[in-house]
Amino acid sequence: MPAVKKRPPREWLSRLLDSLLPVFATLAALFIGAVMLLFLRVNPLEAYKALWDGAFGSSNAIAETLVKATPLLLVALGICISFRGDVINIGGEGQMIVGAILATWVGLTFTTLPGWLVITFAMLAGFLGGALWGGIPGFLKAYFNVNEILSTVMMNAIAVQLMNYLLRGPMIDPAQAELASKIPQTAPLLDVFRLPRLVPTRLHLGALIAVILAILVYILLWRTTLGYRIRAVGQNPHAARYAGIQVQRYMVLALLLSGAFSGLAGATQVYGVNYRMITDGSASGFTGSAGFNGIVAALFGQLHPIWSIPASVLFGALLVGANKMQRMVQVPSALVIALNGLVVVFVVSSEIWRRRRQRQRLAAADHEEEEPPRAETGRAEAGA
Repeated sequence: MPAVKKRPPREWLSRLLDSLLPVFATLAALFIGAVMLLFLRVNPLEAYKALWDGAFGSSNAIAETLVKATPLLLVALGICISFRGDVINIGGEGQMIVGAILATWVGLTFTTLPGWLVITFAMLAGFLGGALWGGIPGFLKAYFNVNEILSTVMMNAIAVQLMNYLLRGPMIDPAQAELASKIPQTAPLLDVFRLPRLVPTRLHLGALIAVILAILVYILLWRTTLGYRIRAVGQNPHAARYAGIQVQRYMVLALLLSGAFSGLAGATQVYGVNYRMITDGSASGFTGSAGFNGIVAALFGQLHPIWSIPASVLFGALLVGANKMQRMVQVPSALVIALNGLVVVFVVSSEIWRRRRQRQRLAAADHEEEEPPRAETGRAEAGA
């Protein structure tokens, strides 16, 4: 019976370091943020204490953190699928908007149906709307070799203009239609169409749905044939094609599913938080930049659906806590934006470094397999 080959301690240490890289990246970003605070003559310890209290200092703060984390997690789940399929989805903002538009339309149109049925249809409409908006760049990438980064960014711009047109025209709140200074928003949803909340907080059922979906996405990617084929295409499309996998189909599917989860994130924002669609004319006016921050949460979780849960909570905490830090220690809002940007840059950079280290380990392993052990070589030469 052949002996089981054990990994050397050095390899285990290297893998542990790779898994902790996002944590080190976040700490490095916070350190640079502390230096910036010192230049502003602000005590970094007091500032970060305010950040912590704002995110986890009370039950209501924790609830707000989880509310912020919910759309991040849903977007991150879609990113895990698309990036594993080696297609880059930068269109989460637009997909959230289109999903929210369709979900809102369901709630404003079918007002006589039971609440649970309308909520179900609305979540499904948001899922399908995001899938449509993600599937278009996927189709262009797979069959016409159009760069998916450019196409998804362009689809974001189209979605924003579509939202602005609808919220200022066909879907505008009738109460705003006659006013001189119209607010671009829809009419509010009926109370029975709102996702259940954990009273007295704003934490809604969408957070639990997102966690359940994270488990299901893990099962999809690592326990089903469909997920295996998506990952195979992402690892090596040429080998996947040689093995009989229809690469183009799974490229489209990866972006379609990625967009679907972003669309669902938009639907949960409407039915769990805002109870209507409202914007300031920009994408972030509705999404809160969740379509972009969800990408960073997925990278922080190393493109693993389960690890994306704590990663999303972390970034939700940064968003909620940074607002209290701004109020408590009187730092400029630009510093809060810069701090979040630092975390994004460092986490993305750590992912690049992790992939480089992974390639180095694979190259070293291949080199060891090619060279026979010295003892065996010596015995072979002696026998000759």
